[in-house]
Amino acid sequence: MKKEFTSACFALGACAAFAAIELGAPFSDGVVLQRGMKVPVWGKIVSSCGKAAREVKVEFAGQAKKASVGADGSWRVDLDAMEASPESRTMKVCEMESGFFFDSVVDSVEVKDVLVGEVWFASGQSNMETPIWHDANSRYRDGKGAMMTSMTRMPLVRYVKTPRVYGTPGRNKLKVQWCRFEPSSFIAPVNSVHWKLPSAVAWYFARELHIALGVPVGIVDSSIGGTNIDAWTPREGYEGCDASIKATADYVPKFGKDWTKDCVKGVIGAAFQQPTALFNAMVWDYAPMAMRGFIWYQGCHNADESELYSAKMHALYNGWSKVFENPNLKLYFAQLAPWKHNWMGICMAQDKFVSEQPNAAIAVTSDVGNFDDIHPNDKETVAQRLVIHALKRDYGFDIPEDCSPTAKSLSVSGDVATVTFDHVKTWYVYNENMKLDAPFEVAGDDGVWEAAQLVDYGKTFKDWRTFGLIEKPQLSLRSDKVKKPVKARYLGKERTKGVMYNQASLPLGPFEISVR
Repeated sequence: MKKEFTSACFALGACAAFAAIELGAPFSDGVVLQRGMKVPVWGKIVSSCGKAAREVKVEFAGQAKKASVGADGSWRVDLDAMEASPESRTMKVCEMESGFFFDSVVDSVEVKDVLVGEVWFASGQSNMETPIWHDANSRYRDGKGAMMTSMTRMPLVRYVKTPRVYGTPGRNKLKVQWCRFEPSSFIAPVNSVHWKLPSAVAWYFARELHIALGVPVGIVDSSIGGTNIDAWTPREGYEGCDASIKATADYVPKFGKDWTKDCVKGVIGAAFQQPTALFNAMVWDYAPMAMRGFIWYQGCHNADESELYSAKMHALYNGWSKVFENPNLKLYFAQLAPWKHNWMGICMAQDKFVSEQPNAAIAVTSDVGNFDDIHPNDKETVAQRLVIHALKRDYGFDIPEDCSPTAKSLSVSGDVATVTFDHVKTWYVYNENMKLDAPFEVAGDDGVWEAAQLVDYGKTFKDWRTFGLIEKPQLSLRSDKVKKPVKARYLGKERTKGVMYNQASLPLGPFEISVR
């Protein structure tokens, strides 16, 4: 076996001394590596004299993996799957030169304080970007963020806040910093920009996951307010996509002087909103980072094209799973909360997507909106409803139910419409006055929606006897104005809030259903 010898000048002379190792975006001090799956580590060799075809060796946790350097200086090794470890360890990356008697180390870098645990990615628009805390804005922040960040000390939980950039792909150009969950990481000057602090949803998600699992957790936050789904979707996601979004798939982004006011169209109002623009600059450099999945909170910006949104979510998921080389990549996302608009169309599209993609699940937020603020400040509840999916589906927790109720079928007897549901055994109606009022409606053949009451086999419930409980999974609805209902819906009107919960305290989301 040849021995290794460390001497840049001895091996290659002065020219090679200018060689440098650039690591992929995730690999900086404090990084958390994904447990239980292969871990790609990659980068690039930059040499002042252009000499390539060397070898790179990566050493970590008792492993030593080698890979050849490509003609363009790029390299990659895959570490074997590892167990979770809270031990702070060092990853060493060496550029090697083969010699007749021994291999020499031309250059080396170290990544310190490396942990192994669970890795997730958070992305989307403003409700994902909303920071855990910021002194300068009393509205655009989590309601409990100041208290939570001041008392949280979790050195095994790390986050990355990705800088705001957009454009074309730039492999290894994105430089990021892993920060610990401790008070000093969440302090920002009053006049600083809010997007330099981590997403509140991502913050709570990582915190809850660490508490439940007891292993290191790393979360990458790449989110920007006012962005559409198209900007976060990689080109690979449109391969074989539905014909309805072919125009998006064929779109060629324009930047710099090529971007003009004539480019503004539909959901594209600025250069950073063009298809692929944000994935290219804020996500692509992380791929193919090993991770369990990603959480997503977006949809407002695409609300006026809800008929396309399900197909666009498929493109988003397919693209991320391909680029991150993870066919089992999980996608847990938040449904839009009520505001001045009820988002009925986009919520139905989100329901359609999740019914078609087994690796996805939805967190219904029909009860945590704010009719006067598009950014409701209860992000903890949203994150907990995302985490419960991961705990049940990915980590084997014995959780009886992680899904909100979903409407299954509608039957009619006389003037009573009865809806059956999945993911529910009993109901709880939460109104402060104990009444069973809920925003249900029914419609006849004329298509006119009328407010409907919850009834018990055609008879009115006695509110004071039920205390909000309905001890059966189906719901019967009746309106004096609709003699023969053929359709039923929930949360269909503007400015309405969800009050229906299943036995697991998960809310019913907007739906519309017809007699088949």
